[in-house]
Amino acid sequence: MRLRIVSENIANAQSTGQTEGSDPYARKTITFRSELDRTLGAATVHVKDIGVDQAPFQLEYDPGNPAADAKGFVKMPNVNMLIEMADMREANRSYEANLQMMKQARSMIASMIDMMRGA
Repeated sequence: MRLRIVSENIANAQSTGQTEGSDPYARKTITFRSELDRTLGAATVHVKDIGVDQAPFQLEYDPGNPAADAKGFVKMPNVNMLIEMADMREANRSYEANLQMMKQARSMIASMIDMMRGA
């Protein structure tokens, strides 16, 4: 879900409004919450909220754009590509770390079963 939101932000980093003075795409944010799954007896993570970043839009001078105001300025999305790429990298690394932890746990369980068979 986190990668989907980051991808959407990157895809719309240049999406302006359609009419004069209209607002462009607003960067989305995602927050998570931890819940106890009683059937598993473990904490799980779920999406708490998908919000909209309240950072101001940047203005660019582009008088030929249909979304330009009377002075020729266009509101550009509040998406910072550097932040989005860092978020994407962090989400990817977290996923890889979790996957590696699951592989290691599976390997340890298999080793324990093998040791119990030999005893």
